[in-house]
Parts: sequence; C-alpha cells; structure tokens
Amino acid sequence: MSRTLVILKPDAIQRGLAGKIISRIEEKGLKIVAMKMLLLDRKTAERLYEVHRGKAFYESLVNYITSGPIVAMLVEGREAINVVRKLMGKTNGAEADPGTIRGDFSTGIEKNLVHGSDSEDSFRREYPIFFKDEEIISYRKIDEDWI
Repeated sequence: MSRTLVILKPDAIQRGLAGKIISRIEEKGLKIVAMKMLLLDRKTAERLYEVHRGKAFYESLVNYITSGPIVAMLVEGREAINVVRKLMGKTNGAEADPGTIRGDFSTGIEKNLVHGSDSEDSFRREYPIFFKDEEIISYRKIDEDWI
C-alpha cells in the first residue's frame, strides 16, 4: 500500500464538488486516512509550491491556493500516486479525458480543482505541510481484499 496527498482546491470547494471528487476517490477503492479543511496562509502556500518558485505562474498559484478554503487528504491504496493522477486527468481541464475529475469538471489549467502528489519524493515533501504523523488513521476496510 502507498499513500498520496490530495488537495481539493478553492474552486472545488466553491463549486460544491468536494463530495463528488471524494466519492470518485473512494469508489476507485482508495482509502482516506487523514482529511481536514483549512485556509492556507501565504507562507504555507509558498512551501507547497516551492518547486515552482521563479516560474512565471508561481505567483498566480500561490494567490489561487490561498483564495479560499481547501480540503487536504491523505489517500492510501495500491499504486495510490498513479491511480490518483489518472483519476485527476491532465493538468489542463480542456485537454483532460472525459471521465477524469478535470475532464468532467474543469476547462482550464489554473483553476483545475485538485492537486495530487506527482511522485513518492513529492509526497514525502508535501504531506508534512498538512499532516502530523499522529493525525493519520490506520484502519482496515472490509473490501480491501477485493480491490
């Protein structure tokens, strides 16, 4: 089993899509082991997006993620990072396949609803920004042997 960080961005919350997105994650067979809603301050947003510092879109990323509430989640399952990346679809919603979160609910690249760690290294860097280890719940779902 592996884990990944998933963030429902401000547009997902403002548009009332949190439940639909969470349902897709759960219906795929992934398990949420930590979750919280919060408002990011600029310092935390800069830490999250530090890999993009110096790029033309950095300021807009920071401004966007701090513009409203987000939901941060740790998701666990087989190949969690790869599975979530496929569920999300391409970064640009206009190019994302139908059936993906972005393909069904997003038409742009900036306001694209959801963030997911893109690698194990990214996950290890990102998750402590949002969660302490003692906030992660270990439990077994009854259907784990089937998924």
